[in-house]
Amino acid sequence: MKIIVCVKQVPDTSGKVAVNPDGTLDRASMQTITNPDDLNAVEAALKLKDETGCKVVVVTMGPPPAEGMLREILARGADEAVLVSAREFGGSDTYATSQILASAINRIGLEQDDVVMCGRQAIDGDTAQVGPQIAEKLHLPQVTYAAEIHKAGNAITVKRMLEDGYMTIKVKTPCLLTCIKELNEPRYMSVSGVFEAYSKPMEVFNYETLKDDPLIDPTTIGLKGSPTNILTSFTPPLKGAGVMLEGADKETCDKLAGLLAKKHII
Repeated sequence: MKIIVCVKQVPDTSGKVAVNPDGTLDRASMQTITNPDDLNAVEAALKLKDETGCKVVVVTMGPPPAEGMLREILARGADEAVLVSAREFGGSDTYATSQILASAINRIGLEQDDVVMCGRQAIDGDTAQVGPQIAEKLHLPQVTYAAEIHKAGNAITVKRMLEDGYMTIKVKTPCLLTCIKELNEPRYMSVSGVFEAYSKPMEVFNYETLKDDPLIDPTTIGLKGSPTNILTSFTPPLKGAGVMLEGADKETCDKLAGLLAKKHII
């Protein structure tokens, strides 16, 4: 059994956000982090590794510097890493990204007992689309919003979070799960893990590596092949300080009414 975890390097949205003229994020000029939900998926995979001894493979699509993020995840305990990187893949939307990642998973190989895990969504887009789209293109059963995961034989039992409760689903492998932050608390890198990270296998899949897969169609990958395009991106203006009124007397109510009228709210 192996678990393939899809991860993404995303801009640290707590800092400055830069945008290119074409509306895409200027990732090269921003600090980056590992997408938080993806770390929950990594931790879920590592816990299953602790229980079953399975292999954990992490996959990301991004520029060459994303190798550093993969090394950090190897230091947390993953066994192998794959970096999917090519100019032809740049600017892909969720549809094109899922095509490419599904192709990479095909290249790695998906067997009867295997599981694919993704974070629920990435903080740079908040679409929650890539995981389900990968499952669709690989013809895998999927369970999203996983809050608990248990494996027994060739089946996975998942406690799936809903808006007002939970649903328990049993699914056979191979399957795809998307993980939420309530699932676990990601572990830190260990000192021994940091030393071992650079001796663990890491492959790079470029366009030449994947071009023979039927999913890799030049008309449906990259910025030009993406069916959705960003019209504009911008940093919203900072809001002004709020006004606090205390009291419930007529004078306070009249002052509140005056402020609302001045702003044409009433």
